[in-house]
Amino acid sequence: MHVIKTAELTGHSNPIFTLELSQKPGVLFTGGNDRGLVEWNLADNSFIKVMFPVPASIYAIHCPEGYPLLFAGLRSGDVLVFDFIEQKITHRLRKHIKPIFDIKSISKKDELLIASEDGTVSVWSLKTMDLLHTITVSNDTVRCISVNPIANQVAFGCRDNRVMVYDSEDYSPIKALIGHTMAVFSLQYSPNGEYLVTGARDAQVKIWDNKTYTLIQNIPAHLFAVNHIAFHPTRPYFATASMDKSIKIWDAADFKLRKIINREKGYPSHRLSINKLAWNSDELLSVSDDKTIMRWQVDF
Repeated sequence: MHVIKTAELTGHSNPIFTLELSQKPGVLFTGGNDRGLVEWNLADNSFIKVMFPVPASIYAIHCPEGYPLLFAGLRSGDVLVFDFIEQKITHRLRKHIKPIFDIKSISKKDELLIASEDGTVSVWSLKTMDLLHTITVSNDTVRCISVNPIANQVAFGCRDNRVMVYDSEDYSPIKALIGHTMAVFSLQYSPNGEYLVTGARDAQVKIWDNKTYTLIQNIPAHLFAVNHIAFHPTRPYFATASMDKSIKIWDAADFKLRKIINREKGYPSHRLSINKLAWNSDELLSVSDDKTIMRWQVDF
């Protein structure tokens, strides 16, 4: 496996917490602590514009498949809805009064899930923007959401160290996965839906069987918190990003470490915590507290 940095995008004046590829190819959105949602052109690595100013830090961005919409979850608890056709914010989803940490959608149900520090997940209609349900998942923060590929289950990672698995049809609880010793910051179902990968502040990555809910493997993956996990869209690999300033690429079949991207390994990589990743085909995009966006070409 060969990795090379192809570009570094600068312009943010504060830490970048999240990124999301647009439904439109070649466009990237980023958000963080400098109170604006930024649009970038990946064809020439250029800044396009600040999509809209925000009154608080952006912790989550989501572009649902099949809808001309962008959702931005704020530290204030609000979620702003930007309509690409109307080119303006059309809705403000106001249910939570504490920070929004993740936003995902279940396309076959036309529903949006919003996770908050208040311990609940709110469920909204993507068609009408009406609030449909509120799920009390934890007595503490819900940090992350993953919907399994056939969309019959959804998993939530919580600050109380638990992973909560729910039935996505009626949002009834199925199982609590107990194993992490600190807050769960990221989780992702494998593309084949056979297992769930979770990462936490305890620096561990855990692999859970999706049928039996048993722990398949524990990986002491990083030195500090695992901030994000991202599966390659077509190849059997996943990447992890950490507060320890490294990106690691893992084999999704045997869970072996295949590549470390950090300054110690000679890469011109991030100098501070890496907060979020996104695969764009064989390219990996990363954002960091160091205010930069980096593009990595991965040759398998």
